[in-house]
Amino acid sequence: MSDTISLIKKCQSKSPKAFDKLYKKYSGMMFSICLRYTKNSTEAEDLLQDCFIRVFNKISDFKFCGSFEGWLRKLTITTALNHINAKKLLLIENIGEYKIINETSAFEDIIAKMSADEILKKIQQLPQGYRVVFNLFAIEGYKHREIAELLNISENTSKSQYLKARKALIELIEEK
Repeated sequence: MSDTISLIKKCQSKSPKAFDKLYKKYSGMMFSICLRYTKNSTEAEDLLQDCFIRVFNKISDFKFCGSFEGWLRKLTITTALNHINAKKLLLIENIGEYKIINETSAFEDIIAKMSADEILKKIQQLPQGYRVVFNLFAIEGYKHREIAELLNISENTSKSQYLKARKALIELIEEK
């Protein structure tokens, strides 16, 4: 039995030592996700604590089907979205039809030259609605249909928010 499986089973038995090990092992990964959905590290730390409370309460729901990291990532994202929705922080411009324009820009080249911390700081400067959709689509790999369902918006609104976020991010990066 792998160390991770053993650790999860001990956590499911409510072992405080195992849960502490789980926190030490996965808090870095989860914190980086929290940072992408918040404006600063203080807010991300608060969100991380909320995430681990949910992990503690829901660890018995993990059935060892699929990756534990995937389960943990999804739980962290869901907690972040619930946090945003609870505080009414998500301001998304609801629009009708929106045409997607195929931009040919040097955006990828600019991004490739930046450190992960520099990119994260630029993403944190985006308005909340842009930041959430950008994270879900560009980083987490959700489809616009899934984002629309998660955020209770139209698929076209998700697409437009992503394009606006991308444009705003390009502008922020070019200011550098």
